[in-house]
Amino acid sequence: MVQQSIQLNELREQLLHAYEATRTMTNTLVEPLETEDFTIQSIPDVSPPKWHMAHTTWFFETFILKEYCENYKSFHEEFEYLFNSYYESVGSYFPRHARGLLSRPSIDKVRSYRSDIDEEMVTLIQEIDDSKLHQVADLVEIGLNHEQQHQELLMTDIKYNFSINPLKPVYRSLEVNSKEKATPLEWISFEGGLIETGINEDDGFSFDNERPIHKSWLEPFKLATRTVTNGEYLAFIKAGGYKEATYWLSDGWATVKKENWQAPLHWVEKDGEWYTFTLHGLVPLNIEEPVTHISYYEAEAYASFVGKRLPSESEWELAVRDQPIAGNFVEDGIYHPVASVKENEGRIKKAYGDVWEWTKSPYMPYPGNKPLDGALGEYNAKFMSSQMILRGGSCVTSVSHIRPTYRNFFGPDKRWQFTGIRLADDEL
Repeated sequence: MVQQSIQLNELREQLLHAYEATRTMTNTLVEPLETEDFTIQSIPDVSPPKWHMAHTTWFFETFILKEYCENYKSFHEEFEYLFNSYYESVGSYFPRHARGLLSRPSIDKVRSYRSDIDEEMVTLIQEIDDSKLHQVADLVEIGLNHEQQHQELLMTDIKYNFSINPLKPVYRSLEVNSKEKATPLEWISFEGGLIETGINEDDGFSFDNERPIHKSWLEPFKLATRTVTNGEYLAFIKAGGYKEATYWLSDGWATVKKENWQAPLHWVEKDGEWYTFTLHGLVPLNIEEPVTHISYYEAEAYASFVGKRLPSESEWELAVRDQPIAGNFVEDGIYHPVASVKENEGRIKKAYGDVWEWTKSPYMPYPGNKPLDGALGEYNAKFMSSQMILRGGSCVTSVSHIRPTYRNFFGPDKRWQFTGIRLADDEL
């Protein structure tokens, strides 16, 4: 019994530490913002920073405090409606595309909301009955990973909001080393065969869409040792890549014409020179850095242009699963893909961090997959339609958030995330 008590106390301390660290990171990321920045929603895909701060707090209040605190009283009754994202089983919610119209509650009120819920959560973790601690711990872990996802969205949404401003605001000034060179583009061969990918519930935290471990057959293949650079993608543009339908999927070509795409999102051509908008402002395009803000359609078209293809998610996972999780993450404070490589990255460079890598795999459930019970079953499963899988994390992903089995997903036309390209080929 004494040993069990010690273990439970350690669990409480671990939860408190993780909770404080994650919630503090969100506060750190919004420190550079002015009051006016917190309400902007420039397109339906992005959400105002204020909304992200409130929604992640709503998650803890809705799924933990209301369930485990006796006689709990909501911080504000309307917050359940305003800051629910899409959980139909919880109740109705304010339209996503109109979140930028919410001038109230003020950012000060949202900060108070976060502070109040933080106090409640700390008290709950400290005082919850031992018999319920593991249940609460599981929900806290989901909530913290959920907040890390929104930290990434927060950064990409801030960048997009700033990008449409003619003043090209600087989120945070930073000198990025422009003298670093990309590593040579080489290829590593893999035998393929019958492999296992995915993760089981008992193997550490994972989202339900990563489970379970399952078998799949792979033909021999090759994977590029690094992601595609700005310079390499620029060659595609100069060769008329955005004007030649041959390289594009039908839906992709229709999107190019409809949206008048000429280059990746945030690229600007001035007097014959290319620039890119970053969270450090508008800067000259560094041809050595990984290309980013690329849609699936663009990634697929570029692969066609160079006579290669995108990897499947099973190929990607097989290739990188034994590598250390090392790279350029949000904790590095750069918030932009870099050319430099860390010493311990392994054979496959840029596997983690810098840019999410499009795969050719549609977002579908694994064999034997079962969504979570209750409202949290809506977290991932309801989006398994018309989305493509990305792997590896980005420069605004937390290093503690990513793993080889992590499945990100977006529609094939989406570009506002830090998305990029890694090439694959058949081993003939």
